[in-house]
Amino acid sequence: MDSTGRGDEHSGHRPGWWLGAVGYEVYVRSFADSDGDGIGDLPGLRARLPHLADLGVDVVWLTPVTPSPQRDHGYDVADYLGVEPDYGTLDDLRGVLDDAHALGLKVLMDLVPNHTSDLHPWFLDACSGRDAAHRDFYVWREPGPDGGPPNNWVSHFGGPAWTFHAATGQYYMHLFLPEQPDLNWAEPRVWAAFEDILTAWFERGVDGVRIDVAHSLVEDPHFRDNPLLDQPPSQDGGTGSVFDRFAHIHDLDQPGVVDIYRRWRRIADAHDAVLLGEVYVLDPGKLRRYVTDDALHSAFAFDAIKVAWDAQEIRSTLAPYVAACDDRLSWPLSSHDDPHAAERFGGGEVGARRALAYLTLLCALPGVPFLFQGDELGLDDAVLPEGVAEDPITLRLGVRGRDPQRSPMPWEPGPALGFTLGTPWLPVGSNRGPADTAAAQQGDPGSHLERTRELLATRGRLPALTGHAPLEWVVDEGPVVAVTRGDEVLVALHVGDGEGDAQLVLPEEARLCYATDPRAFLVDGELTLPEDAAVIVALDEETAP
Repeated sequence: MDSTGRGDEHSGHRPGWWLGAVGYEVYVRSFADSDGDGIGDLPGLRARLPHLADLGVDVVWLTPVTPSPQRDHGYDVADYLGVEPDYGTLDDLRGVLDDAHALGLKVLMDLVPNHTSDLHPWFLDACSGRDAAHRDFYVWREPGPDGGPPNNWVSHFGGPAWTFHAATGQYYMHLFLPEQPDLNWAEPRVWAAFEDILTAWFERGVDGVRIDVAHSLVEDPHFRDNPLLDQPPSQDGGTGSVFDRFAHIHDLDQPGVVDIYRRWRRIADAHDAVLLGEVYVLDPGKLRRYVTDDALHSAFAFDAIKVAWDAQEIRSTLAPYVAACDDRLSWPLSSHDDPHAAERFGGGEVGARRALAYLTLLCALPGVPFLFQGDELGLDDAVLPEGVAEDPITLRLGVRGRDPQRSPMPWEPGPALGFTLGTPWLPVGSNRGPADTAAAQQGDPGSHLERTRELLATRGRLPALTGHAPLEWVVDEGPVVAVTRGDEVLVALHVGDGEGDAQLVLPEEARLCYATDPRAFLVDGELTLPEDAAVIVALDEETAP
């Protein structure tokens, strides 16, 4: 439906290639460098596409590759239709698309519609005067009564969400860096511009877009102050020390934002393309509004990367999302904005073991599981030396930023672990060695890489896990999280409580299809499941692949 409630011929369409897919995020700057300048690029990515196809993923999401001053590593866009010279050319991108499609991979581009770079031609023109042609492409407001910012809104990166532009006597809004001015989605020409941008990329062969901060495009039209929280979250050294002190009821998740995606949905459906939203809304009921038949095809369930290694927390966190949104969610194991799963779950061998077990559970949920580069190797975050920070969070707030998870991908033993022949833009990490590389793990049946490849292959062979079989949570308490899909498949994760192996009684005809730990076994319907392990079980002989 459109904003008037009328449907169209594409309403409800979802590309068949998306259903049952597995996603993989490539942080392009850190994935593979082809020319020795220390920066990952498109030719480097192109050469490594067989690794992704062999892994068993179906969809590759690329972080921004459009031209940018790199104040926020591509999320400050200076040209929505070009290619960043550090990464290559438009022909290089066409080569990535051609090779990916030949390998059976789909490619999502990162689209940043909330803000541009302050060097984008639109903003440069907007700063030339209040009557400039693109002035209304951005959010401008008169100073407050005291001459200061128009309201109390703050930036995700610290400080006010407003910067004064002396030449024209108004403030412009930026929910991120001052170098990332927010676009004004109350301006119809902005809508038209992005519809043209979407159409252009889809016609170039891109299979969909991941939409950056998809919940932030629309603001309260009266720009009212956000209320301060009575009890702000405890300070844990994170990035939200100021931002999290407010209830963001006027600057985020506003009425009208979904109307934008209703327009985009018609364009995407006409090209069999997918809209995947970075909708940072941690309320399943509110998130559901974004993933209706006429809006986004899918949105990330970000609570999935916030749960502790605790069975009850995993159950109580994930179950409401499944109930509210069913298979319209994407389940991130890690991301470029969050620590690797292995880091979150304890680091080292323990963290890697738990991360694989947790991924097994995510592969059982309706929707699309997403890995971040390095997850298939069991990587935790890189240990970096002092003084190499690139992340604006670290540079502005002085806290641990996102550089450790964005460090270069380790491909093979040798200098820079095969990422580059030069000096990498970020160090590979003092905790990374030859054994962590893709080359070292390739072909070793006990390696994290091969165990991940086997997991994804097993999921792909079980229609109950990739189709519409209903999900049921079958264990209500204790250290085991278990779900069934229809009457066909059970997936169980043993978080552990220090009491040793868990025992589950299953039908006698049940067959073990996959286990993250070789010590798991199933005999005559009795399943033995070690701590920090997960299994996939076919509940009858006909289901077993």
